Amino acid sequence: MADMNDVVQLAVDAYKGKTAKYSVDTANKTVIEALIKLNNGSTKLDYKAIRDGKCPGLFAFIEQVLGRTVIDGLQENDFFNTLVEYRNIAEGDENHFIVEDNNLFFVEEVADGTQALRRQRLSGTTDIAIPTSMKAIRFYEELRRVLAKRVDFNKLISVASASFRQKILNDIYTLWTGATQAQFGGAAYFPAAGSYDEDALLDTIAHTEAAAGGETATIVATKKGLRKLKPSIESDGYKDDMYNFGYCGKFYGTPVVAIPQRHKIGTTNFVFEDNVINIVAGGDKPIKFVYEGDPTVFMGTPTSKADLTQEYLYGEAYGLGIVTAGGNSGIGRYQFTD
Repeated sequence: MADMNDVVQLAVDAYKGKTAKYSVDTANKTVIEALIKLNNGSTKLDYKAIRDGKCPGLFAFIEQVLGRTVIDGLQENDFFNTLVEYRNIAEGDENHFIVEDNNLFFVEEVADGTQALRRQRLSGTTDIAIPTSMKAIRFYEELRRVLAKRVDFNKLISVASASFRQKILNDIYTLWTGATQAQFGGAAYFPAAGSYDEDALLDTIAHTEAAAGGETATIVATKKGLRKLKPSIESDGYKDDMYNFGYCGKFYGTPVVAIPQRHKIGTTNFVFEDNVINIVAGGDKPIKFVYEGDPTVFMGTPTSKADLTQEYLYGEAYGLGIVTAGGNSGIGRYQFTD
């Protein structure tokens, strides 16, 4: 069998529908052949064979592929890339974020030959940890059907990966939309509300950038929310963007990122409010996403189920939090009341 890492990469590429050397069908066949070999050469799951260690690497392969597709999928999300700092740590490693207070010294005017100045010192740091916990899904019989070629392996990967991505993005979105000024910590916070007022919005952007030491801000909102941005000067580029994308990619020079709207899990209610425009400035991404350890497949015992089905539990440990650096980041929110 080919190197495990090569087969894992092939499975990830096949899941995405992009393979460098093979067609997707050929890649899928190669992956199934690797799974069968890992399964002691059989297309059926044998609880005794697995128990007796005759199928080494079978579940490790599933774990690696699922772990890769979940994270790769997240990193294709513009909101994730704009606001989320991702950190992957080994289980038990410290996941602390060291936040420095970057306030500047006061410069005073003095007479020649005097040292009568108030002493100042470098500010300290704050150590913030993001607690993690295990999240899991349970499924049964799927792997057996994959090995018997009754189910496309990509289907198993797709359903499991999409389920975890939905959970992670929902957790991130909920954290961000519910964040209060206190949670933004050291970041300067500039809330504003009212009817659309171009000058008021530009002022909020300017305050946010000033708090971040002059760094360019980014506007983040849903596509429907971004339609509320109606600059008094409508260039041909503005009209083209509105026609092609439904929103303009810049607002008077400030970059704009559209958040894909999502439903709250189990409902048809949207996660994001369309009447809120978020403005973020500073080199530090405010949302911290800590992915701890390796994803794990736990195998159940068939005899513990009345129907004798084989059950599996796939779990990943992660945690989320908002951590902002003092003195070099700004966050603004403009809420439209009409």
